[in-house]
Amino acid sequence: MSMSAPPGWYVDPAHPGSEHWWDGTAYTQSRPAASAASPVLYVAAPYRPPGTSPKSRTVATVLGFFLGGLGIDRFYLGNIGLGVAKLLVGWLTLGIWPFIDWIIIIAGAAHDGDGLPVVNWS
Repeated sequence: MSMSAPPGWYVDPAHPGSEHWWDGTAYTQSRPAASAASPVLYVAAPYRPPGTSPKSRTVATVLGFFLGGLGIDRFYLGNIGLGVAKLLVGWLTLGIWPFIDWIIIIAGAAHDGDGLPVVNWS
């Protein structure tokens, strides 16, 4: 009595990245091994406390430092009205308004267009 493996897909020892079909008497087909498939990577979203803005405080801070005089930081945060106001009259304050607004963003007291606090440094 001969002991034979049941029909099914088996890893090909000559080619570890492939499998072949054993029909009970001979190998007939081959395919890439299911285990050789590229793994699925799950990337978790950064933690954001409930009730806070999805906008990044880091991005807003950098935009405020380099382009705050043009109101780009406020456009990014969704405060379109403040962005337009800074763009049109911010230069009249000789840089004081953009500087104070930049401090507000750094301190975490800025809010996005939906009124949510921008507190995440991600």
